Amino acid sequence: MSKNFDVIVIGGGPGGYIAAIRAAQLGFSTACIDEWKNAKNGPAPGGTCTNVGCIPSKALLQSSEHFEHAGHAFADHGIEVKGLGLNLERMLARKDTVVKQNNDGILYLFKKNKVTFFHGRGSFVKAGAEGYEIKVAGATEESITGKHIIVATGSNPRELPNAPFDEKLILSNSGALSIDAVPKKLGVIGAGVIGLEMGSVWRRLGAEVSVLEALPAFLGAVDEQIAKEAHKLFVKQGLSISLGVKIGSITPSKKDVTVEYTDDKGAAQKVVFDKLIVSIGRVPNTIGLNAEGVGLQLDERGFVAVDTDCKTNLPNVWAVGDVVRGPMLAHKAEEEGVAVAERIAGQHGHVNFNTIPWVIYTSPEIAWVGKTEQQLKAEGVAYKAGTFPFMANGRARALGDTSGMVKFLADAKSDEILGVHIVGPMASELISEAVVAMEFRASSEDIARICHAHPSLSEATKEAALAVDKRSLNF
Repeated sequence: MSKNFDVIVIGGGPGGYIAAIRAAQLGFSTACIDEWKNAKNGPAPGGTCTNVGCIPSKALLQSSEHFEHAGHAFADHGIEVKGLGLNLERMLARKDTVVKQNNDGILYLFKKNKVTFFHGRGSFVKAGAEGYEIKVAGATEESITGKHIIVATGSNPRELPNAPFDEKLILSNSGALSIDAVPKKLGVIGAGVIGLEMGSVWRRLGAEVSVLEALPAFLGAVDEQIAKEAHKLFVKQGLSISLGVKIGSITPSKKDVTVEYTDDKGAAQKVVFDKLIVSIGRVPNTIGLNAEGVGLQLDERGFVAVDTDCKTNLPNVWAVGDVVRGPMLAHKAEEEGVAVAERIAGQHGHVNFNTIPWVIYTSPEIAWVGKTEQQLKAEGVAYKAGTFPFMANGRARALGDTSGMVKFLADAKSDEILGVHIVGPMASELISEAVVAMEFRASSEDIARICHAHPSLSEATKEAALAVDKRSLNF
């Protein structure tokens, strides 16, 4: 096996494995190094997303939604379920199967595209005439050399300083996906994407869930109108959400964990939870990379410092995904991975940060792209807004899920779409139309004039675009 490569990618998550495949497609001899292991210590490429993030969480969200529908919604459809029970072991096993299918799929894609895979931890050794020497520490230790290096080492969950993860009582996203019995009382610190998704899973399965958020506003990055609608719906479902709290001591015992905090009115509170999920963000993963050994620059927050093209301070060293600036999203990492591989080939890879969609896979789902209304106000941009509720959509009524709305924001003069925000059924799928429209700098009139299938949820998108001009047809 050759030990010299044109491109070496350190990390096999969404940014890394996609970068490796695209580099190989462009004719480069390419290697990808990844250290994730499955239960049998075999390779499990795909990073956090595939192993303990996007993929397993969606599997559990789907399973738990089926369970809730069977217990509460099927009766409205004339479907009577008697003796409903939960086999949590089987549900978790299905989740693990879905993960393995994705792991195996990536290994197949490496083979198909002639990417050489190394199972182990990759780290810099030194720069030389042939490029950069990279050490692979796995079952055995070996060194390989690459002309171009792409760092795609991802991120790790952020711990509270007084409450390190033990993955038994105090859980990260990883532990939250593997609770072996439904807790009676579950605490969640952080009302972000992970906190809300994992809280939703275990609430549906029977846990009493309390979400504690330090910020005074719910989902501050989301359009305010959409966030308020989502908050109302989550509370109606049974999620207890406390905002503006200040976390104090966290004390685990053998069987539970006590959280002391100050609420938004300044009153001291004390709650005992069976399990506690801490989801207060993520930090870049540069542990063991030996960045200092070759002079790879990190910024003040620990991210690999890059320019707009994902170039680092070192020649022919690039970095993509969670380990660099920008949103920690799998699809953002993928786009950067493709762009870097194409830049290495002398092409003009491009990532438009303004049209990267965001999704929270709760029920209802929340998805958005572009500017929020509060951002436009702060920037002094004149805009028009149009909304359309799913309660007026025929397909949503047929589904039995009429919660939420679609919201369009367009430039007041040119009518160019500046942002689209959705809370409701299948928002993650509906947002793609808005992304395409914004990439082509479409106007709300363009969407309003396009024929949408009837009955479909996408008609709500058309109607919201019509509402920008105050001429929606079905509301």
